Parts: sequence; structure tokens; C-alpha cells
Amino acid sequence: MLKKVYGSAVFGVEATTITVEVNVDSGIGYHLVGLPDNAIKESNYRIAAALQNNGYKIPGKKITINMAPADLRKEGSAYDLTLAIGILTASKQIKADNLKDFLIMGELSLDGSLQSIRGALPIAVKAREEGFKGFILPSQNAKEAAIVSDLKVFGIDNIKQVIDYFDKDKPLEETIVDTREEFYKNLEFPEFDFSDVKGQESIKRCMEIAAAGGHNVILIGPPGAGKTMLAKRLPSILPPMTLQEALETTKIHSVVGRVKEHSGLMSQRPFRSPHHTISDVALVGGGTYPQPGEISLSHNGVLFLDELPEFKRGVLEVLRQPLEDREVTISRAKFTVTYPSSFMLVASMNPSPSGYFNDPDAPVTSSPAEMQRYLSRISGPLLDRIDIHIEVTPVPFEKLSEERNGESSAVIRKRVIAARELQTKRFKDSKKVHYNAQMNTKQIRKHCALDEASKTLLKTAMERLNLSARAYDRILKVSRTIADIEGVEKIDGNHISEAIQYRSLDREGWLG
Repeated sequence: MLKKVYGSAVFGVEATTITVEVNVDSGIGYHLVGLPDNAIKESNYRIAAALQNNGYKIPGKKITINMAPADLRKEGSAYDLTLAIGILTASKQIKADNLKDFLIMGELSLDGSLQSIRGALPIAVKAREEGFKGFILPSQNAKEAAIVSDLKVFGIDNIKQVIDYFDKDKPLEETIVDTREEFYKNLEFPEFDFSDVKGQESIKRCMEIAAAGGHNVILIGPPGAGKTMLAKRLPSILPPMTLQEALETTKIHSVVGRVKEHSGLMSQRPFRSPHHTISDVALVGGGTYPQPGEISLSHNGVLFLDELPEFKRGVLEVLRQPLEDREVTISRAKFTVTYPSSFMLVASMNPSPSGYFNDPDAPVTSSPAEMQRYLSRISGPLLDRIDIHIEVTPVPFEKLSEERNGESSAVIRKRVIAARELQTKRFKDSKKVHYNAQMNTKQIRKHCALDEASKTLLKTAMERLNLSARAYDRILKVSRTIADIEGVEKIDGNHISEAIQYRSLDREGWLG
């Protein structure tokens, strides 16, 4: 007897429906076809034990299972439940007249209980698109899938519940999530706050500008100056995620199984801080069967690269294209996947190998030649893509010992949100541009018009610092953001001057 059960495979951040055809006929044998990987091929052992422990069995007949489309690679253990239900219905051990209305996924333990799966959210989105009435999956992923409206989601703990639902009409408990209520309820404030930072007012100002315009930033300073501490507090002043951003971010984290069990929508902007030994594939994404990398897991959030020159040069170079295009495309012979990667890059570095350069009180110093070699590990094109370069100096004892708290993240965040609202209105007709850092050349010319005095000032800076055309655009973008923070429409000389200050690594004589 032939029966069809429906599952799903995830490629990139999109799902594809898989039809599992199970045919039970006279004879002996178990044949699984349709490009399954080893985890799926081993499923018959898990299924046999799970059914045995719940009063059922794999029949001693010829079982042929095809996973269509047959030319598409299937991987992972999430098809266990799909295959088990197909075998039970095809062998007439249970009746299931409405199988076509459900998409079924789940990994089986030997006692019949279910383990969590990856990609529940994109699978649920696809199930709704294709007109399925319900989605049966492990209870650990139920809240994640229930974010999708107009689809009944049933979270289960054991295969017996599914068997009883189809065979004995025992109802399953539907998981219902009010997406908007869940999202706004969980907009908690991050644990790190700028009020903890003593001194460093100029750096706080710099971080506020970066957050307001979505600009990439690099912090340069000796050990202990507070670079990492400042970077960790950046998410606390970023605007809250919109519902659309939260859905995009949750979708990516769902694909790699990073959404916490029994949780729904992600409400906090991601902050990713990979170690400098990371490979280029782990950073950008890829592999034989491509998975998102750190830059995609940072989508709509912050990617923090601590000790930037310690990263392999090849790893840093693969960042260049995603920083410009805000997406990364991974191509293989048979398919291509595209992952979104619109993130803020925050990098930190010491000015020299010893960490102390040109400091007469330092225990160890480096020569200008050593420092030049150290800085040359970071290519010019990559530095050009970082809008803001700022020097971080150690905080003196007088500032550290002050009892007065600095300005809180909540206060700074209000100014950032106000500046972002101006940008939202400015770019309301553009689908791909939402804040100043995303502006293309045409938009820069339109929204960053300068008066004659400002043009002269910028021309002088360009000639003295030997800046590239890309650096010129960065200065205009940062100037536009500074003007937005002040709530003014026209960029003036003060805005240009401040933006030029944030190009430390371009400054002539910076090497000493």
C-alpha cells in the first residue's frame, strides 16, 4: 500500500516541501531512496526501537521509501517522525485519512520521545504558503513555529500522541502565540549600560553616532583602555528591533538551531564576538551543505572583532563584499544560497604589537617600523569600508574614582531613535536603504549637499590625508548622521570637521 507524508528541507533561509512516499509490498527489504544523508539512512534503527517501545513495529515486508524531489539532497535526523508515520499508515497499523493536511517533522529517541529540530520557523512559513492546515513538530520548537499566523501548530512530546491523534481522534493541544504581544513583552533592556563607563566622553559620542547611522567603527588603543567594554555596550543604545527585523533574525538563527528551546521570536539585537582563530567559512558561511556564518548570525545586530590584526588576513578579506552588499552568496555546483548580512561591524585593535606605542611610561614599546608592519595586516580596502576610526586612551585615576555615573544608555538611546526616525522618513521610498550607512552614491549626492565653505574644508582634508573616493563618501555619511542627531537638515562645516576627526588611521603623522 502506498501512502504520502509531508516533511521539509531547509536550504539557505528558505524551506522546500519534501514528499515522503512509503510503499509496503510483499517481500523482504528496507529501501530508502531520494538522496538521504547518513543521519536519515540510520533512521530505521531509531524508528524500529521507538515503535517497539510504544506497541507498534516495522512490518517484515518490502518497504520502499522515496523522498521527492529525488535529486535534492536531504540531511539531518528531523525526518524520523515523518518516516515512522508513513510506515505505520502504509502498513495499515493505523488509519490516517487527513495526512495530506499536515506537515510532520521530528527526531525520535528510542523511547518514542521527540528531540528538537532546526529550521522550524522557515518550515512553518513554507507550510502556510503551500496551504497546509497544520504543522506537527517537537514541543521544544512549537513556540518558534507558532509565530507564523494562519497555521495550526501542534507541539508534541512523544510519537504516541501523533498516532493517537490520527488513529483514535485524540485531540492535540494547539500552540498559540500572539506574535506582537510576545515581541513587545520581551523587549528587555540589555544588561550592559553606558552609565557604568567612567570618562571616555568622546568615545561615547562616537558610539552614539555609529548607532544612529548604523556605521562601522574601529577602536584603536592600548590594553585596558576600555575598547571591549565600550563595544559590549553598543547594543544597549541601538534602536529596538522592528517586528520584521525580529522575524528575519529569528529565521537565520532557526536554520542553525540557535533559537532557545521553548522560546519564540528573538527580541534582542544579536551581538556576535568570534575568536580571532575563526576560519573564513565559519565567518562568512558555507561548507559542503552551506550554513550561515557569524556575519549572517549578526544580521540586524553587531559583529565585534576583537584584536582585528590577529585575524588571518584571508578571513578579513572575505568581509569586504558582505560589508558593501549586506548579503553573502554561496555557490555550489547544483545550487546557490544567499544569506542576509546587514550588520554593524565593530572592531578593536592595539596600535602596535606590544599594545603601547609612543608611550614613554609603557613597560614595552614598539618602533614605528614594527607598528607599520602590524597595521599592514589590515588591508586599505577593508579600512575604507569602516566609517569611523577612533583612538581610545586610558582613563586617568581621577575619572575612574568618580562616584558620579555617566549618561545612561536609555538617555543616549532616545537621541539615537530620534535620529533613526528622521532617516526612516528620508528613505521611506527605498526598500533596501533604512539608515545613513546604507546610502549609495546617488543618495549621498542627494541627501549630503554641502555649502561652499564645507566643500573647501573637505577638499583640503582629502588632499592632505590622501583619502580615497570611498573614504570621501564615508565622511559625508557620518556628517549626515551628526546633523541628524542635532535635528538639522543642512550639513555644515562643524559636522564635516567632526566626521574628518573620525578617520584616525587616514591621518598623516598618526604613526608618530
